[in-house]
Amino acid sequence: MPLLRDAPVRFPRSATGAAAGCVLLLCAGPVAAAPCAALAALELPATTLRSAEIVPAGTFTPPGASSALTIPSICRVAGVTEPAVAFEVWLPVDDWNGKFHVSGNGGMAGVISYGAMAGALRRGYAAASTDTGHVRPGAGGFDASWALGRPDLVEDFGHRALHVTAENGKAITTAFYERPPRYSYYVGCSKGGQQGLMEAQRYPEDFDGIVAGNPANDWTRFYAGAHLWYALATLRDPGSYIPPTKLPALAAAVNAACDALDGLADGVLDDPRACRFDPAALTCPGDEDHDGCLTPPQVQAVSDIWAGSRNSAGDVVFPGLVPGGENGPGGGWGSWVTGSEPFTSLHWRAADGFFRYMVFEDPDWNFRTFDYDADLAFALDKVGAALDSADPDLTRFRNGGAKLLVYHGWSDPDISPLGSINYYESVLAATRGTVPDDGTTRERALSETRDFFRLFLVPGMGHCSGGPGYNQVDPLPALERWVEEGVAPDSIPATRVEDDTVVRSRPICAYPATSQWDGAGNPDDARSFSCMNEQ
Repeated sequence: MPLLRDAPVRFPRSATGAAAGCVLLLCAGPVAAAPCAALAALELPATTLRSAEIVPAGTFTPPGASSALTIPSICRVAGVTEPAVAFEVWLPVDDWNGKFHVSGNGGMAGVISYGAMAGALRRGYAAASTDTGHVRPGAGGFDASWALGRPDLVEDFGHRALHVTAENGKAITTAFYERPPRYSYYVGCSKGGQQGLMEAQRYPEDFDGIVAGNPANDWTRFYAGAHLWYALATLRDPGSYIPPTKLPALAAAVNAACDALDGLADGVLDDPRACRFDPAALTCPGDEDHDGCLTPPQVQAVSDIWAGSRNSAGDVVFPGLVPGGENGPGGGWGSWVTGSEPFTSLHWRAADGFFRYMVFEDPDWNFRTFDYDADLAFALDKVGAALDSADPDLTRFRNGGAKLLVYHGWSDPDISPLGSINYYESVLAATRGTVPDDGTTRERALSETRDFFRLFLVPGMGHCSGGPGYNQVDPLPALERWVEEGVAPDSIPATRVEDDTVVRSRPICAYPATSQWDGAGNPDDARSFSCMNEQ
């Protein structure tokens, strides 16, 4: 893949000799500091490099952070691309693996992902990240007040900032090591998943491999049909609100009805689509109302959340959450759906900020007035082109030889895993074209799609991590092997970690295959599972 399309790499004459006089990978100590400092004079389009300095190995506290990171010795470059896209590139002084890595963001971004950059450094990568063009307000990760009256910042947040950071980061890496990176990778989850799919669709030459976790890809429909829909379900009237103290009873009832459907009673629903639990079974008798039951309005709220949102014509806006993980650790429904009290849930905060400031640009906007016909159409027209990474045509990405790995937790309380399944199926449909689906046609499209795009659904995993099931995945090694050796992953490993100890492991199979227990081995050991194709 080409390194850059239009970004010239120029050192001032005085720096050229210093850089040429030392092969940096063989230099040590103070000798490496001179070429690092010279990077500040590198000329990049519409970009100012504010600093370039050696940071010694040890602990480093990034700007705005409350805790320190442990990093190797790096050349730390900080810059800004017009109008306000701040980014950093961290270059290992020793033991560079010859590759480049960009980390994605979460929520409404607004901060550089320093922790993820440190993780990439520990693998030997040159690492980069961006705040996507704005500074996060003090109110938290879903505050969108920065977008009021700034469509340029919305554009940067949606797609441009990460693209220019990838281009600038590769130019800086090439200048420092005096050779381009052999491979370039992107890794992100949630908003970062949206960024990854946007890169594959809009800027397919930026990366050789992309990991997109729990992606909020159909951004505008997701914010209307999920964040706002779930908030309306629980806040439309006071009686609909579900206190977090009721979540254990709901989760227990779901597990009692559906846990063993996959042949293994382990507190995890392998495929929640098979669960037919009716929350009406928890209806409080008479006028009772306690933590072990749901009032009729609360039953309706759960039903609405699971059913997903539709417009007046009955068309799905965005699929609902699936049963399982309601009381999951690490941010289950207690964080996303209910909050500690009304108007504190993350779904509410996300929807309120997005529509108030980014869509309607009205600080007095009332969420109860949203119309899923007219207002959704307005939102799609206003910001959809900048934010939505739902294009199923990945032809340019495929033809360039790049690879896309998407994973999604089945127990995600934020973004329905059905959204990722729907996107994968849309790519299959685009690959199939207008030929009627006769089974054979689908198999051919699936084979062609699997050559460059694979989806992995993780039982019991929450939003990017956490949840009652397998709470950690690390897809990057599998992606590296796919890109660099041509070995496509039929599965990726997932684990459940408690108190820094792995207590469960399982292979997560490439969709539509699923991992199935052999019925005899240790159900906590990945060796007791194998991948079985959908019947």
